[in-house]
Amino acid sequence: MTTKSSYTADPARIGQAISKRTVALVGLMGAGKSTVGRRLAEVLGRQFYDSDNEIEKAAGLSISDIFALHGEEEFRRGEHRVLERLLGEAPHVLATGGGAYLNPDTRDLLRERAVTIWLNADLETLWRRVSRRSHRPLLKADNPKGVLSRLLDERTPIYEKADLVVTSEEGPHRATVNAILKALDEWSQTHND
Repeated sequence: MTTKSSYTADPARIGQAISKRTVALVGLMGAGKSTVGRRLAEVLGRQFYDSDNEIEKAAGLSISDIFALHGEEEFRRGEHRVLERLLGEAPHVLATGGGAYLNPDTRDLLRERAVTIWLNADLETLWRRVSRRSHRPLLKADNPKGVLSRLLDERTPIYEKADLVVTSEEGPHRATVNAILKALDEWSQTHND
């Protein structure tokens, strides 16, 4: 059995093995999808997209403003359209918003066109990361940590449906990128596209 410390990734081989698929990172806010996704894209030599940034560009509004002006339901419809457009692009690395994978149609689209990876982090790690900034619409509540805990409990059974699960821990992002590469390497050996 290969351990984390002894595994050496061959990004070129892994990239070739998954050449027809986007790598889509799913998970709760604070899991590291954007930060880790950028580094993963660099290693794989692929374009990186953050779906929240792409939604803001398309709408000409911040995520918070979209929620405030149009509500979560309209945001999710726009999110699906943006993800559908992005998944029509050449294979890349995609960081999805925390709620994107909850929509069954979006989940099916991601599973059809991408390798989905749940970046799983525990509540304390998530809280440390998200409490540093105040731009999360779903956490603008009296008890934001309680909301985060509830979201983690509610969403875990759905995130578990991703093709792969990788733990996102505190520490160097390189460790999470390496864990993703190892998971993709193992996945690619049993899934020939």
